[in-house]
Amino acid sequence: MIVESTKPAVELPNTDLTTVVMRYAEEKADEPALIDGPTGRELTYGQLQQQINHLATGLHEKGFKKGDVCAVFCPNCPEYGVIFLGVAKIGGINTTVNSLYSTSELVHQFKDSGAKFLITIPQFMDRALPAAQEAGIEEIYVLGEAEGAKPFAELMQNSGQPPAVDIDPQKDLVALPYSSGTTGLAKGVMLTHSNLIANMVLSCEMNVLQPGDRMIGVLPFFHIYGMVLILNLAVYRGIPLVTIPRFELEQFLQIVQDYKITSLNLVPPLILALAKHPLVDQYDLSSVRIIGSGAAPLGPELEKSCGERLDVDIYQGYGLTECAAASHINTAPVPPEKRGAVGLVLPNTQSKIIDTETGADLGPNERGEVLIRGPHVMVGYLNNKEATDHCIDAEGWFHTGDIGYFDDDGYFYIVDRVKELIKYKGYQVPPAELEAILVGHPSIADAAVIPSPDEEAGEIPKAFVVLKEEISPEDIMAYVADNVAPHKKVRKVEIVDEIPKSASGKILRRVLVEKERASLGM
Repeated sequence: MIVESTKPAVELPNTDLTTVVMRYAEEKADEPALIDGPTGRELTYGQLQQQINHLATGLHEKGFKKGDVCAVFCPNCPEYGVIFLGVAKIGGINTTVNSLYSTSELVHQFKDSGAKFLITIPQFMDRALPAAQEAGIEEIYVLGEAEGAKPFAELMQNSGQPPAVDIDPQKDLVALPYSSGTTGLAKGVMLTHSNLIANMVLSCEMNVLQPGDRMIGVLPFFHIYGMVLILNLAVYRGIPLVTIPRFELEQFLQIVQDYKITSLNLVPPLILALAKHPLVDQYDLSSVRIIGSGAAPLGPELEKSCGERLDVDIYQGYGLTECAAASHINTAPVPPEKRGAVGLVLPNTQSKIIDTETGADLGPNERGEVLIRGPHVMVGYLNNKEATDHCIDAEGWFHTGDIGYFDDDGYFYIVDRVKELIKYKGYQVPPAELEAILVGHPSIADAAVIPSPDEEAGEIPKAFVVLKEEISPEDIMAYVADNVAPHKKVRKVEIVDEIPKSASGKILRRVLVEKERASLGM
C-alpha cells in the first residue's frame, strides 16, 4: 500500500540552489542572516549575498570550474553558508566533511570525492594538511592563517562579479556528503540542486516557521540535517540563524537565552539533556516554542518529559542522507496518541512498507522495510553502481534498510534497522569498520561489534573480542580510539571464546544483541 502525503502537492522552483535560498537577499538586505553565537558577529542578508558572489568569483579565477569538488572541513560558523552557497553558485559540488574525522578518514573522502580544493580552519590543519597532500588536493584555503595553506581572504579579493553558469538543477550535483555503509567505508551521496531544494521547500510545509522566529545551528552543517534543514532552510525562510561551532551545554543554554531562540532543531541526546540536566533550570528558555528532533529515534516518554519541562511542542522527523534529509515529519502540536511517531509523509513524496523476505507491499500496522520515492531521493552513490542498484529499484523506490510501520492515520513509526549501523548520538558508526580495525591488532583473533543501548547516546559501540594473547579491554579501546573519529570509539569490550557466525561465515550480530540486552535486563 502506497502512502501519500495528506497535504497538497507543492510546485517546486526549477532553478539553482543559491538563487532559491537567497530569495530574501534584497528585501532583508540589512537584517541579520547568520550570527556567530559565541562572538555575536553578524552577516546580514546583503553581506551574505556579496560574500557569496566574491567567493564564486574567486573560485572561478583560481581555476575552479562547474562540476569541480570543494571539500568543506569547518565547524559551524557564518562562513559555512558563504562557502556552501558560493561553491553552489559557480556550479561546484560541496563535499562536506565530518569535523571529527581522522587523517585516514579524510584521505578516503578527499580521494573518493575527487576534491580539487579544500577549505578549513587553522585548528584542523594537523589532520587536513597530510590528508590533502596524500589525496592530491590542489589548493588548501584556511579561515585565518596557517602554514601550508592560503588565506581564505585571498578568494574574496575580486570584483564580486561571478560569471553566469548554466546549471541544470535536475542533473547537476551540489552536495556530496558521505554516509557510512555496512561495508565500513563511507559512500558519497550524490545530491542535485533539485534534491536539496525539494527537501528544504517541502519540509517547510509541515511545521511553519513564523515571523520573529530565531533558529540555532548547533547540529553540524556537514551532516545532512544541519546542511539542509537548518543552514539552508533558515536563510531560505528569512529566519536569523545563530551558529555554534561545537556543543557545550552551558554555552548552548546561554545562547538560547541571550538570543531568545524560538525554534530548536536537535537530536535525542540533546533533548535528553534538556529533559533531565539540572543546569537547564538556571537559564530562561521561555522564548523556545518548538523543538524538532531527528537523526535517531526519540522515545515517546522522552518526547513527553522534555515538552512538559520546557512547556514546548516537540515533534520528530525521519530521513536519511540519501533523501537529502527528511522524508517524514510530524506536525506540532503532536497528538498525545501519536508521540513516538516520526510523522506523516512529506508533500510530493510517497512511502510504503514491504515484507523484508518477499518484497510484497504491506498494509497498516504491518512491520517491514520502509521505502521512499520523491524528488529529494539521491541520484546514487558516487563511483558505486552496485550499492546504488542495491538500494534504488527500477521503479525509483529507495530502500532505506529501516524497519517500520504506518498506522491507520498514515503516521509512520521506525522500530529497527535492517542495516547494522550503530547510531551514536545521531552519528552513524559502521560495525564492519571497527571490526576490521580490531582484527588488525596482533593480539586479537576475531571480533564483532554491536550497538549497546545507552540512555544518553542512544547506542554505543560494544566489541566482543576473541584473543590470541593477553590484552586488556582498556588497551583494546585505546587502540581503536587512535584510529577513528571520537564518535566511532568502542566504549565497551567483552572477551569471549568465539564469535557466533552463520554457515556462510556472516557474523550473527542479532545473537550478540540479544545477549547484550539480556545482560542489561531488557
